[in-house]
Amino acid sequence: MAFKIPNRFTVDIDARQAVGVSIPFSSPSVFTQTFTTADQTKSNLVNYLLTNKGERVLNPNYGGNLRALLFEQISDVTLEGIQIRLSNDLQSKFPYVNVKQLIITPSENTNIITIFIQYSVLNLDNEVIEINLDTNAL
Repeated sequence: MAFKIPNRFTVDIDARQAVGVSIPFSSPSVFTQTFTTADQTKSNLVNYLLTNKGERVLNPNYGGNLRALLFEQISDVTLEGIQIRLSNDLQSKFPYVNVKQLIITPSENTNIITIFIQYSVLNLDNEVIEINLDTNAL
């Protein structure tokens, strides 16, 4: 009788050893540790999307540079540019991430752009990230 062996990363085998730290840094001990590759990948993606280019020391091209778009006019050209740039960045910076959906939803009346990313990490379960760019929150 055949049975399916679940996919696991080698660093995920020891449940007591942390893989990395989670974003945001809000636990009582400053850092919340992640213990699976899927959780750490989600933190890495959020960190990448919320980092501006030039913000990271010794790596000036790192970051999704989304805050630079806060005062751009919400138009089809802007939304298509965000879609193309994020697709290319995720494919080149995170080759182990399979992006299944990248949906950018504008709300012109409230000046909010919602970025919805559904992805999987090497045949693992689907994960979802949702980021809101809101000029009203400044």
